[in-house]
Amino acid sequence: MNPYFLARWQFAILTIIHFFFVPLTLGISVFLAILETAYVRTGKKVYRDAVKFWGKVFLINFALGVVSGIVQEFQFGLNWSEYARFMGDIFGAPLAVEALLAFYLESTFIGVWVFGWDKVSPKIHATVLWLTAIGSNLSAIWILIANSFMQHPTGYTMKADGSGVLMANFGQVATNPNVLYQFPHVFFAGMSTAAFVVLGLSAYLYLKKRGDKAMLDMSVRWATIYGLIGVIMVITVGHFQGQFLVKEQPSKMAAAEALWHSEQPADFSLFAIPNESTQSNALDIKIPRFLSFLSYNDFTSKVEGIDEVQAKMEAKYGPGDYIPPVGITYWAFRLMVYAGLLMLALLLYQWYLNSKGISLAERPGFAKAMVWSILLPYLAVSTGWIMAEVGRQPWVVYGLLKTAKGVSPASVVSGGEVLFSLLGLGVVYIVLTYYGVKLVIKHLHEAPPHAAEAD
Repeated sequence: MNPYFLARWQFAILTIIHFFFVPLTLGISVFLAILETAYVRTGKKVYRDAVKFWGKVFLINFALGVVSGIVQEFQFGLNWSEYARFMGDIFGAPLAVEALLAFYLESTFIGVWVFGWDKVSPKIHATVLWLTAIGSNLSAIWILIANSFMQHPTGYTMKADGSGVLMANFGQVATNPNVLYQFPHVFFAGMSTAAFVVLGLSAYLYLKKRGDKAMLDMSVRWATIYGLIGVIMVITVGHFQGQFLVKEQPSKMAAAEALWHSEQPADFSLFAIPNESTQSNALDIKIPRFLSFLSYNDFTSKVEGIDEVQAKMEAKYGPGDYIPPVGITYWAFRLMVYAGLLMLALLLYQWYLNSKGISLAERPGFAKAMVWSILLPYLAVSTGWIMAEVGRQPWVVYGLLKTAKGVSPASVVSGGEVLFSLLGLGVVYIVLTYYGVKLVIKHLHEAPPHAAEAD
């Protein structure tokens, strides 16, 4: 049993499951704060009812996110001790700030919000919820600052013996150019996720003829606008982030396009089956010149292919394979993009229904589709992270430390030990997710029947 192989699988599986809960926390906390602000300004009970109802979904998700997130940092010291030694001086600072400032802020005010109904004024209660939302997103910023150093190292000096990096400029680490794209991308993905969860669960309640109709109608209207802003901004920020990566991580973007050879102009691949052994694509359906536009905002520029990127990396870093797994990176990118475009189409249709005063209850077929659409943002964010992390390979810290050199030595952590923790924690995470979903469904079923059915 190869501990390196198992350690990578453990980190991937546990991180993806943990990340199921992160974007919803980021997005729905802000959504609830907006609704509670509307309640303070208008005094309309429907807003208060919506905050209380969707707030329970938020709390279930938040609790699962906290529990599943605790294990993440322990993996650095156990399975990835060499990485921890190399990165400790850089990685420790943002993680410490995240725990001591952002997470404590979030956790403290969420307690005040939960137990503060009717004990503090509505304005103070809404302010507390805004502080909870700010704390949640500040927590994400510091995690992404740490991850951005792995993607685009900056603000460091190398130890004299080359065994690690040292903090040279905290400001440069905190304002890493990568995080300036990455955080907005994650933030707006959180908005999109929250919108589809509210829309999908509202559709479920309509189909089951449960819940307050006025509250559901209002939630759908607000979630549609919230989701449209989120999805449009995700696409916009993602476009500019892709252009940044073309310059800073050309190996990732070449693999994401399965572009084996440089092209000028370059075509965008809609659908292909990459073959890494022959370095060719089967059934490659393309849009002419569109990759040049996506990369450089014109239709004539050259885009470097895998062969040219590999040659440049070898010239810079020495012999080796510097291209990430092409098939995984290509399809992770495609699934992320296609899920996002489908989300946009669904939201536009829902916006049309709203403008015509048509309730989801009057479109049961579309309501069923919206229930299943809850999966779309989770597909998008998961494949997005897969592309970000798999596409960085073979580096764990881009250009500085290869992934294979970051794992704990087999003499310290054996393959059997990693396998045991992988299976044990994997089962725990799956069980937690199952019961989290079950609690949400139970909460929905506790909603009273529609007024007409209650008589």
